[in-house]
Amino acid sequence: MKANTMLIDIVSVFPEYFDSLSLSLLGKAQDKGIIQVRTHNLRDWAHDVHHSVDDTPVGGGAGMVMKPEVWAECLDDLLDSPAEESQESRQGQEGQKNQQSPAPILILPNPSAPLFSQKDATELSRAEHLLFGCGRYEGYDARLPLYYRKRGLNVREYSIGDYVLNGGEVAVSVMIEAITRLIPGFMGNSDSIVEESYTGSDGLLEHDQYTKPSQWRGMDVPPILLSGDHAKVDRFRRDQALEKTSRIRPDIIQALDCQRLDKADRKTLISLGWEVSGDHPRRLS
Repeated sequence: MKANTMLIDIVSVFPEYFDSLSLSLLGKAQDKGIIQVRTHNLRDWAHDVHHSVDDTPVGGGAGMVMKPEVWAECLDDLLDSPAEESQESRQGQEGQKNQQSPAPILILPNPSAPLFSQKDATELSRAEHLLFGCGRYEGYDARLPLYYRKRGLNVREYSIGDYVLNGGEVAVSVMIEAITRLIPGFMGNSDSIVEESYTGSDGLLEHDQYTKPSQWRGMDVPPILLSGDHAKVDRFRRDQALEKTSRIRPDIIQALDCQRLDKADRKTLISLGWEVSGDHPRRLS
């Protein structure tokens, strides 16, 4: 593995779900050595005949909860730090390991966790090693992330939205795509990342996009985009981004820094019903 390759480990009871990561840009990034993806079947660390990874909830209730001991054996192996070792021995090995490479960031999808954002994706795109764990059923035992945090591991729990999925595989796929596309060399045209929704410094939604033909089924591309005047095109797109964000995600407008808005931004926001004064814009009733 190249020195600058991001290593991504994924633990799941359905590791074949991630065969899709070999397609398109993610597949090309692996071929180039930008990322390396390794999948692991959690059931390989279960010792009973049925390779079970779950049990009934303590205190009763519906569904099944993933057992911490199976997860811990798996994670300990991947972290190369067995739980049964003495604290002194473990600290010594961790010290040696940290000289070679930093410990991975452990990421666990959880519908009850903070929302995964573009800011998180940007931060994680700079990591050298990410370790994702895909929960199933009613999720993993709550002691699991607590245990690894106490051991000094950087543990992140994220939700990708206000809904519940059958398992963490979808959420992990979403996060991996959001993270890896920000790694230098991943995208063929790095400028496209700068212009996309949520990637700018102020996080506005992206303006509408059009292509040829300029007339299609009675609908025209906005004439300003055909003018050749790049300054006017940029202003049109910025105004459209402000309008769309105001309409769909007013919370983003409310978080803008008024000091970073230019005169034209202020004029547009005022026309959209915002008071642009103080630290942040305020919606007028």
